[in-house]
Amino acid sequence: MSKSMTTKITPQPGILDIELYVGGKAPAQGVANSVKLSSNENPHGPSKAAREAYRAQADFLAVYPSSDHGALRAAIADVHDIPAENIICGNGSDEIISFLCNAYAGIGDEVLFTEHGFAMYRICAQIAGATPVEVPENNRVTDVDALIAGITENTKIIFVANPNNPTGTFVDSSELARLAAAIPQQCLLVLDSAYAEYVEGYDGGASLVTAFDNVVMTRTFSKVYGLGGLRVGWAYAPQAVIDVLARMRGPFNVNVAALAAAEAAISDREYLDKCLIENKKWSNYLVTELNALGIQCDPTFANFVLARFASEEEANAAERALAENGLIIRKVGSYNLPQCLRITVGKGVDCQRIISVLRQFQEARA
Repeated sequence: MSKSMTTKITPQPGILDIELYVGGKAPAQGVANSVKLSSNENPHGPSKAAREAYRAQADFLAVYPSSDHGALRAAIADVHDIPAENIICGNGSDEIISFLCNAYAGIGDEVLFTEHGFAMYRICAQIAGATPVEVPENNRVTDVDALIAGITENTKIIFVANPNNPTGTFVDSSELARLAAAIPQQCLLVLDSAYAEYVEGYDGGASLVTAFDNVVMTRTFSKVYGLGGLRVGWAYAPQAVIDVLARMRGPFNVNVAALAAAEAAISDREYLDKCLIENKKWSNYLVTELNALGIQCDPTFANFVLARFASEEEANAAERALAENGLIIRKVGSYNLPQCLRITVGKGVDCQRIISVLRQFQEARA
């Protein structure tokens, strides 16, 4: 094929305008005791049961996985007390977010989310040809009134991450119910509940899916269950939405080992509780110590904290200081938070190292 011919191959309008998603940095090479705290992964990894289930699939890798994900959907349904027929599984919840945008939004439509909302909302909207629309938050907290005010006749999807990434903030279920009741019927409300397990007593919005015919809840195994490398997500949705999404997904979109590990992980409540207890202990430690250092930090409802510095320059300098000490965290300028750093709650020793380095950083700048 000649070079002149290849230059005529062009993507659909708007695709090249999409800014690539940038994941958290990996541990620095050549730095002693380097640790990755940039992607909100569970520092304790998956449960023993999940690891064993994964290994047990080694002899069956030639066989296609279940196309209906029946065993995993049944396990999810049992844990969350929701009907299995209203559950769909995906290659991470990102895939389901992409399905939703491609199914329900297109050219001339709008996809609504908050100013510090997850980057994939914008990207998936643009891939679908829709217009992404941001509304303000209220001190880094989702503002339901702003979302309601942002709805137009062209709004087809509203995404709300709760708890929110990268802010770690949370709005209670009554506010989400108020939003669900206010949106028009042609608009889909998607509650991205990737971090819901970290909020005691919160159902991730499942009760709203049951109550409304235009609400969807997405969840993931990548965070508290420690299966980020396997990419398993799921959604609970009204039957009409499930029927649409089922037509869009590949028949074998979740691999056999991932299905087995996720089924074992969600059934291991004892391990989940241990991870939640550790996260609560050390997230409280980070918030308390950061504020004591004069680095502003809101209470968090997730497995990360958002450290707010006086300026972008100071945040960049702090990020460099942490990296030089083998602590890899996340800059969030792309989330309209250039003066902030997002720090995953690691193991206790990692959290103590974070505070020690930042204490030295503050003292050096005093």
